[in-house]
Amino acid sequence: MPNEVRGVVARAKGEPVSVETVYVPDPGPGEVVVDVEACGVCHTDLHYREGAINNEFPFLLGHEAAGRVSQIGAGVCNVEEGDFVVLNWRAVCGNCRSCLRGRPQYCFATHNAAQQMTSAGEALTPALGIGAFAEKTLIAAGQATKVNENADPEVAGLIGCGVMAGLGAALNTGNVTRGDSVAVWGCGGVGDAAIEGSRLAGAHTIIGIDLDDQKLAWAKEFGATHTINSRQMTTEEVVSAVQAITGGNGVDVAIEAVGHPEAYKQAFFARDLAGTVVLVGVPNPEVRIDLPMIEVFGRGGSLKSSWYGDCLPSRDFPMLIDLYLQGRLDLERFVSEKIGIEGVEEAFNRMERGEVLRSVVMI
Repeated sequence: MPNEVRGVVARAKGEPVSVETVYVPDPGPGEVVVDVEACGVCHTDLHYREGAINNEFPFLLGHEAAGRVSQIGAGVCNVEEGDFVVLNWRAVCGNCRSCLRGRPQYCFATHNAAQQMTSAGEALTPALGIGAFAEKTLIAAGQATKVNENADPEVAGLIGCGVMAGLGAALNTGNVTRGDSVAVWGCGGVGDAAIEGSRLAGAHTIIGIDLDDQKLAWAKEFGATHTINSRQMTTEEVVSAVQAITGGNGVDVAIEAVGHPEAYKQAFFARDLAGTVVLVGVPNPEVRIDLPMIEVFGRGGSLKSSWYGDCLPSRDFPMLIDLYLQGRLDLERFVSEKIGIEGVEEAFNRMERGEVLRSVVMI
């Protein structure tokens, strides 16, 4: 019998979300049902509500979640009922050309549950294939990553998206290592996670760059050694400020966590020769960037995109949760507030005003 639960649904572009009755089917082959315990309110959920991802309304929002497996379908062997899991949106296939070459973190054929959840007789599109602003959700078994159950769900779930994206941008994509200098553009949840990841990797100099003094204060708490408020600065002035902090050279790794052309230009020019630029901020599909090709050639190094922090959930999630439990990774600092399922719309408003790093829905 289908499970009848409450969930947060976005029915139309730009319209307030609503809490509705959602029907979650019993899991089919290769699927599991998870009892959601906590789910972070991520910018991606807001992008779905605004129609910035696609127009497949109505959406069942929420994806940055942790909970316990309550039902498993036929053939599921990676989790069991009762397992504490963090949900991911990269269930690797194991059979595509990337997986077969031993690079499953770049899997080209990730998948979601085959069945659909519904509300009022209408199929819902789950955000990032998850839909976790609900008491239960149906996902592909590979989207459930078992982690240490001693972790609190409100912090464990954050590993499932924004925090993983930032940590991975530094640790996986940027390959930050001890002694490196790093600059991070955008000190929200993803940017602060990149700062935390750089600190964890042993970076010597970590520069946080933002337009908001409150966010720069947060960056300091996460490990930034220097901050720059670029609100009244030109691109050239920001580049000069970064160079001044790094002996005139620029940084080894420049992480752009905004997704804005001007921020990317600043990151490009503020890196040292042979340095690395990592784009982890999600740009508007319509924006473009113009760079002198001779500078791309002459500066050397690499220009990278970090998609989901280039993570492999089965490898990275348990390790990061263990680091948290050891006191070496501060996840609790990301949680600005805990709210109920009815508070998602107001959480979007606080997010847009820059008042929170993460609101977490406790379910």
